[in-house]
Amino acid sequence: MKIEVKKNIMATNSSVAAGNRQRLAEHGVCMLNLMASPGAGKTSVIMKAIEGTRDRLKLAVIEGDIASEIDSLAIEAMDIPAIQINTGGSCHLTAAMVSTALDHLDLDSLDLIIIENVGNLVCPAEFDLGESTRMVIASVAEGHDKPYKYPMIFREVDAILVNKIDLLAHCDFDLAQFHQVVQGLNPAAPVIELSCRDSYGTDEWCQWLEATAIGSRLDLTS
Repeated sequence: MKIEVKKNIMATNSSVAAGNRQRLAEHGVCMLNLMASPGAGKTSVIMKAIEGTRDRLKLAVIEGDIASEIDSLAIEAMDIPAIQINTGGSCHLTAAMVSTALDHLDLDSLDLIIIENVGNLVCPAEFDLGESTRMVIASVAEGHDKPYKYPMIFREVDAILVNKIDLLAHCDFDLAQFHQVVQGLNPAAPVIELSCRDSYGTDEWCQWLEATAIGSRLDLTS
């Protein structure tokens, strides 16, 4: 019985996600599902993207948290539309939550929507939100063992970002081993190294994001 309930939940979510994807395609909008554990630096990474692409991309952000609106307020302070979703305890966003958030955005004025999913390396990978592309952030402070422990999310994404690279000399993080494991799980996914503190890797991050948004828009409208 539990298996059937899960199947029904996933089927319903997939149906709504398909609707989200079609809706975004009609407007030529790319949507990135950004996933990471708590404290990996998702909001800081998004803010770097805003700083580096705002002259070329029209962005909006959907912020997912269990509680509070701290992150969405930080994004709004940068004069970027931000929709806050508080799950009230759920460890991930669903397609229905995202659908409601899309109702509050002017899709005709946007090139890219970045979803900051709830901090978690398990549940978010299982739920399709209707996104065009997916990325997972792993921070140096967390350790290099995350791909071993949570292989599904590293296998399911289109790109991987290693954040807080400026802490490499101060943490027990084996970058070479991390790259090796990730390459085995997902050889097609590029790995971007970034420091939000000193802006190392910002150009690569923004170039990947811009190319992804433009490429997705061409695919959606072709």
